[in-house]
Amino acid sequence: MTTVDGGLAEIMRGYLLGVAEEMRATLMRTAFSPVIYDVRDFGISIYDANADLIAEAPGLTRFLGANDYAVPKVLERIGAAGLRPGDVVVANYPYWNAAHTYDTTMLAPVFAPDGQGEAGPFAYLCLRAHWIDLGAKDPGYVIDSTDVHQEGLILPAVRLVKAGELDRELVELIRFNSRLPDQLMGDIHAQLAAIAVGETRLHALLRRFGPATINAGIAAFVAQGETVSRRALERLPEGEWTAEDELEGDGLDTTPIPMAVTVRHAAGRMTMTFDGPAARGPVNLPLGSTIATAKVAFKALTSPFEPTNAGHMRPLRVEATPGSLFHATYPMATFTQWTGIVALELVFAALSKGMPDRVQASSGGDVPGFMMIGRHPDTGEMFALSNNESVGWGATARHDGRLAGSHLSQSIVRNTPVEVLEARTAMRVDSCELRPGSFGAGRYRGGPGLTRDITFTGPGEFLSIAKKTRTRPWSIAGGDTPEPSRFVLFPGTERERSVGTARIEVEAGDRVRVETAGGAGFGPASERDPVSVEEDRLDGLLGEPVPTPSRRESEHA
Repeated sequence: MTTVDGGLAEIMRGYLLGVAEEMRATLMRTAFSPVIYDVRDFGISIYDANADLIAEAPGLTRFLGANDYAVPKVLERIGAAGLRPGDVVVANYPYWNAAHTYDTTMLAPVFAPDGQGEAGPFAYLCLRAHWIDLGAKDPGYVIDSTDVHQEGLILPAVRLVKAGELDRELVELIRFNSRLPDQLMGDIHAQLAAIAVGETRLHALLRRFGPATINAGIAAFVAQGETVSRRALERLPEGEWTAEDELEGDGLDTTPIPMAVTVRHAAGRMTMTFDGPAARGPVNLPLGSTIATAKVAFKALTSPFEPTNAGHMRPLRVEATPGSLFHATYPMATFTQWTGIVALELVFAALSKGMPDRVQASSGGDVPGFMMIGRHPDTGEMFALSNNESVGWGATARHDGRLAGSHLSQSIVRNTPVEVLEARTAMRVDSCELRPGSFGAGRYRGGPGLTRDITFTGPGEFLSIAKKTRTRPWSIAGGDTPEPSRFVLFPGTERERSVGTARIEVEAGDRVRVETAGGAGFGPASERDPVSVEEDRLDGLLGEPVPTPSRRESEHA
């Protein structure tokens, strides 16, 4: 058996991470959709011959864990033994792919050069990205489907590229099932370009070191990943903790849907059990998506400062009853994946009961997102463009929560730039600013959310999604709770109303205000340092008028 020392194993790990990062750069530079190149709604990962994760590149946090579930499912469906060099498989069947139908995965086998290694694939490249439209019942995003067949074209696990040749018939099938075919085709070719780069770089690594040495290096750093997680668990208290919450409706109505998470930590293993009744609307999570949610929380506890591999996740077990809210089965609707965002907060809420010094208070409880669909007032071309809004982050036992930023479930994912929203849709952003007083006070306060005012410059549909607008997010150790998110439709008119999830028709001149939640506080507000309170006041975060110094006072300051 080939063995390697720690230094060479680290070189292997660094090279593989570099391959994933170069795939990421290629995708971002060649994609057509802002949701990919600006927002970074994708996940890129590399797997060994056993479908174990060995490298990843930053993207949407939950996508990376979803890839871990999807890869073995796709290989089981397509048959790994039948794959050939140059094949690329595409899949979006939610119950295997661990996401909704528009989050489509491409999987490509990488074979060692002739004369090296086994006959089968040496590794697999996986690239998941959000496809802008696949012919679902509504353009843009679906919030009220009742089964998967209303959610767009289903690709179970089929070869998009066969031995290096693009399947033109399949491409045309996909093209004719999209309302935005040119944009979608550009994104598909961007994914293929990223996969080609990854394959080239892996071949270079194989030629330099050979499969046996690389596999030995992989085994070493994956084992180290498991050691890191197990040692981290040894430093955490053992016990069992449960948190409960409600999801605001399933998209068909606003009847609350109860949900619960129980976390058990004992004997070097952490188990997360998710529970909730199946919904008729599209808020059900495929099991792989639930597992991905759990992995985000587990990583935050055990290995937050290093890239993940399969070893890091071996001490984690995830449970959910088939046919429930957290283990959707065919043909349950799954398009609105906000359940996973709320569930991630729920995991941290459970953990806060046993290890309050290791987690942060609620970060808004949700991700308020919006989208406009219509015809561009200048070009007449159809558009569908979304934005996931920033929220205030929760405080911890050591510091205040972060000012409005992407929710912790989204990692480095960004919001859509104002310039892109205005140039590519019929929306004008009149203002975007911090929302004073929206955070929960405490010994350490949460971060404030933001307020965005939008005026429509042409007709279309406006879609809002938020699942925590009627209840306040949770705090820790007596901290205050923040203001929840809300969308205010037609503010200042007789039609004004506040909503969470809705789809409405708008005309030029109509307006919408988005108000996002702040983060919750940690500890009693009475224990906050008075100097920090005064700094918050002077920064305008408390919602109180701040006197403007006179010119004379400024000159002598």
